[in-house]
Amino acid sequence: MPIYPRNPELKRSDKVSIASGRKRPKNLVLLPTTEAMVECFAQYLELVVADGDVAPDTVATYNRRVQQYLAWCQDFHVTPALADKEAILRFRSYLIKTRKQKPATISLTLVVIRRFYEACLRRNLVKENPVIGVKAPRSKVTTSEGITFLTGSQLQVLLDAVGNDSSIKALRDRLLIAIMALEGLRSVEVFRANLGDIQHSYQQYFLKVDGKKKIKTVPLRPDLVTLLKKYQQARLDSGEELSSNSPLIISLSNQTKGKRLSRRGIEYIVDGYLEKTQLKRIDNSQCRSTHSLRHTAGTLGLAGGASLRQVQELLGHSDPKTTAIYAHVLERYENNPALGIDVEI
Repeated sequence: MPIYPRNPELKRSDKVSIASGRKRPKNLVLLPTTEAMVECFAQYLELVVADGDVAPDTVATYNRRVQQYLAWCQDFHVTPALADKEAILRFRSYLIKTRKQKPATISLTLVVIRRFYEACLRRNLVKENPVIGVKAPRSKVTTSEGITFLTGSQLQVLLDAVGNDSSIKALRDRLLIAIMALEGLRSVEVFRANLGDIQHSYQQYFLKVDGKKKIKTVPLRPDLVTLLKKYQQARLDSGEELSSNSPLIISLSNQTKGKRLSRRGIEYIVDGYLEKTQLKRIDNSQCRSTHSLRHTAGTLGLAGGASLRQVQELLGHSDPKTTAIYAHVLERYENNPALGIDVEI
């Protein structure tokens, strides 16, 4: 481990005495290296996060956020082991002003960095957790405004843009969009799904989903099951050997063909069709994204007559108040109190 001076005005003669093996002055302290802190965090991810059963993509996300922070520390000459609250505030300012990140993204990054220091604190590598008390900036978008969804006709346009041929690409893309927009799956849930997660019981098909903090079972519509079977058969006809561990959604690029499609790949495909159909941004409103398909499932489900409880179970919300936001979006314009005021303008 490197030796850092507590006193920046440490004399050169003191440094020479250290190099020559003489007794270390009292104003020096041994600090953990960045590598030691990263190794500590890796063990923390393996043993503590998600009760010791953390998903590989979660590990990748956490490591990516930590590396971003450590790169910032290097660029701005901050020693991670000595970082204080002011340093974290400067890092937050960098994310806001330089990286132009959204509050939700910054919030996740701060959570990860807080857990990074929590891991180091458990091993006595640092004296305090400098992220405690540092919050992400408040979002300027209200909760209901953050619900971006497609209407039924817009969803049909999006699906029609994929095409109806029997190629693996068309079948995959159609299944991907449909399963997210009709069954409310998150991109991470689609990413993790395997063919073995498809279950058949009493003439009904279900998909076991490894979601956020829990596993849920989603019933599949008959037309989705038909599409799924065509997709599997097309993969078999191409010579692919399928097993229960085969990914549900595969990549078709030359370098990763047949392997699990990444979350970025899922976003790229959905965004491509949103751009193609000019549904990415409508009337200068907020951009629609992969997550908008999940919002679509909740909103159209309620509009179609499903109960709040049914939609809550479909989307896997632990709090019914979260699901109620979708109902509020539908009622916001239909039940506008201003419409009942008898005044001419």
